[in-house]
Amino acid sequence: MILRPTSEDYKIIFHYLGRITIGLGLLMIIPLAVAVGYSELEPVIDYLLSISITLFLGALLAGICRTDRDLAAGHAMCVAALSWLVAMAISAIPLFLSGHFNSYLDSCFETMSGYATTGLSLANDLDGMAHAHNLWRHLTMFVGGQGIVVIALTFLFKGTAGAFRIYTGEARDEKILPNVIHTARFIWLVSIIYMILGTTALSISAILGGLSPNKAIFDSVCVFMAAWDTGGFTPQSQNVLFYHNFAFEIISVVIMILGSMNFALHYVVWSGNRREIRKNIEMTTFLVSMVVTLSITIWGFFGRDPYGGIFPFFRKVFFQLISGHTGTGYSTIYPAQFVNEWGPLAMLGVTMAMAIGGSMCSTTGAIKVLRLGIIYKALRQDIKKILMPESAVVMSKFHHIKDVILEDRHVRISAIILLSYLSLYLIGALITMLYGYSFSEAAFESVSAAANVGLSCGITKPSMPMVLKITYMIQMWAGRLEFMAIFALGGMVLAAFKGKR
Repeated sequence: MILRPTSEDYKIIFHYLGRITIGLGLLMIIPLAVAVGYSELEPVIDYLLSISITLFLGALLAGICRTDRDLAAGHAMCVAALSWLVAMAISAIPLFLSGHFNSYLDSCFETMSGYATTGLSLANDLDGMAHAHNLWRHLTMFVGGQGIVVIALTFLFKGTAGAFRIYTGEARDEKILPNVIHTARFIWLVSIIYMILGTTALSISAILGGLSPNKAIFDSVCVFMAAWDTGGFTPQSQNVLFYHNFAFEIISVVIMILGSMNFALHYVVWSGNRREIRKNIEMTTFLVSMVVTLSITIWGFFGRDPYGGIFPFFRKVFFQLISGHTGTGYSTIYPAQFVNEWGPLAMLGVTMAMAIGGSMCSTTGAIKVLRLGIIYKALRQDIKKILMPESAVVMSKFHHIKDVILEDRHVRISAIILLSYLSLYLIGALITMLYGYSFSEAAFESVSAAANVGLSCGITKPSMPMVLKITYMIQMWAGRLEFMAIFALGGMVLAAFKGKR
């Protein structure tokens, strides 16, 4: 029997949602400061207005629904799912006011893409966008990669059981440290340290590549935030192709890979156990899937050399593939080149890489290599059971930070998430095909949106149909939260209408 939510349930959900909204309003102070620093008057007004609206709404929600009760599991899942929609709607206000988007829906698409670390963009005249607005786009990506709820845990919550529940609602299930608040703060510590190192390296390479120090530093901050959080935004409409800088690309690749690694793995490596990189099932599976998808992609170019030599060919192919596999979405080619130069088989290789993604508890989206590794281990175990005598006891284990005995629950949840992603990929592709695109193009764009990647073969643009915009926004939201929080929200909505008192 499903119980209908009570008024107290709604109060708990909207109280914590109000507190997260306040946090988002305070976050807008950063682009406001940038607008003041660059003497950008109109953006200053945009952010003052947006901050006022956000803080008012947050205080109103938290005040009217004030409660001292902690979050139960169902409440936490609903808060996690709703917070991304609220963040999308609120964060879109200054971008819509910027005049660089055709509609408020387009600006919502941009912020959902940012928070979900996808990187698909509907911005007009991106090269002429104000520094404050460009930084805000990348800041949504930086926050979304760590998690909107992680920000709340870091600054707005005290150590409660509900804190961990809301943390898991955002598709994270590993406490790196015993206290989930400390875990959230460790995630930010790792991100800030890598930000200092990565931005410095990118800035130096950009200056040596011919950019002015001011532009090099600003662009490097933005590119790092998107690369580390495996998103695809850049300050330029040509993406990373704009820089024509091999060193810049190499540094970006390193940051992408680091961003796609499990935060628990970062912690273990930082603690001195570097052998974990070699033993960890996620890293092993990632390497195998990279080899397989790279082989398929290169095979797709058989008999053709569109880039004039082995080195430029490998440079282009490897960059796009690692960008797709890590869920970053950075590109050194134009979107149309995927269709015109790569062809269906090479696009299939990249599509597979995007569909698989990186590690659990990282900034990347998609199915995740850990789940594929677990399913492979389960398949091997079943084959052994068939081949061995019935009386034999067959056990399997995998190494993920520690040795773990493979249990049915590991296989079940991995299979459920795998099937959910495949269904999401297919539904998006079928909807896209209704508008006249081939299956390879439709699958490429659908997987890119649902796996939170951001590579495009030319379908995503301001003029695309509204249905596709909404479809991809839903895919980005569902893919980033990995379904469970959304299922819980849907269950609560259903219970509100059909539940028993």
